[in-house]
Amino acid sequence: MQITPHVYSVHIADTAVAHPGGSNIFFVGDPSEGMVIVDTGEQDRDWTRQILEGYEELGRPNITAIAITHGHGDHIGGLDRVFEVVQAPVRCHPKLVKRLSAVVGEDNVVKLRAGERIRTGGGVYLQVIFTPGHEEDHICYYLARDRVMFTGDTILGASSSTIRDLADYMKSLEKLSRYRVETICPAHGPVVPKPRASRLISWYIRHRNEREQQVLAALEKG
Repeated sequence: MQITPHVYSVHIADTAVAHPGGSNIFFVGDPSEGMVIVDTGEQDRDWTRQILEGYEELGRPNITAIAITHGHGDHIGGLDRVFEVVQAPVRCHPKLVKRLSAVVGEDNVVKLRAGERIRTGGGVYLQVIFTPGHEEDHICYYLARDRVMFTGDTILGASSSTIRDLADYMKSLEKLSRYRVETICPAHGPVVPKPRASRLISWYIRHRNEREQQVLAALEKG
């Protein structure tokens, strides 16, 4: 399914309770020149089949990279099988390099730097944004050409996210709020189009601040 001129999605209708609305794998770039795959899904053969069917429907484009948002199993579980087909370098957070090297080989994993741009195709690039909070190795990717933010599990399409470190998470949300975003492509739940996308990051910030105030109020009551 095409989301914007340079973004295509494979939606997987899983039934996870923690993040309703299914899961998404994204192909980013120009099918005739080159694309990046964002995440590789669960270690489930049906998930991998759907991802590779999406790849076939796009005409088996040249994959310039497999970009990972973070190391949870529903984001890297299908990496070995997807890599076998597309044979593209795996790009990830430095903290994840050793783990993924054990899956696809050390020579096939390249660590990302904050602010780096990943080339896709047709002069389209993904900007790397380190966004710890949900997990310490979390990365979001920004497609300036289409004003799309790939948020992984930092922002979801139909629910709030679980958090490992709230201070880091709030800093990451503030960081995302500085970008001009018209479409949010989350790892789980529906894609969020404009104008709601531009308001969703602010809503996440308010939501967490409100929760914090509720906790403090409860503590004051003893």
